[in-house]
Amino acid sequence: MIATNFSEFRTGLKGFLDSVENNNETLIIKRKSGKGTVLISLDEYNALIETMHLLSSKKNADRLYESIQQM
Repeated sequence: MIATNFSEFRTGLKGFLDSVENNNETLIIKRKSGKGTVLISLDEYNALIETMHLLSSKKNADRLYESIQQM
C-alpha cells in the first residue's frame, strides 16, 4: 500500500497508475478537504466484486467454505 497527497498524485500520475496496475499496489490519495480516495487496479476491483457476488447468498457461501474445508 502506498499513500500520497493530491498534488503529488497529479504530478506523478503516470508513475502512480503504472505502480497500481503493474504491481497490484493499493494507492491512498489524501486530500486537504474530504476523506481521501483509494485507487486499485481493474483486476483487483473485479476480483473484489466477484468475491462479493460469490458470498452474497448464504447457501453459496456455505458451499464455498465447505469446499475450502475439504481441501
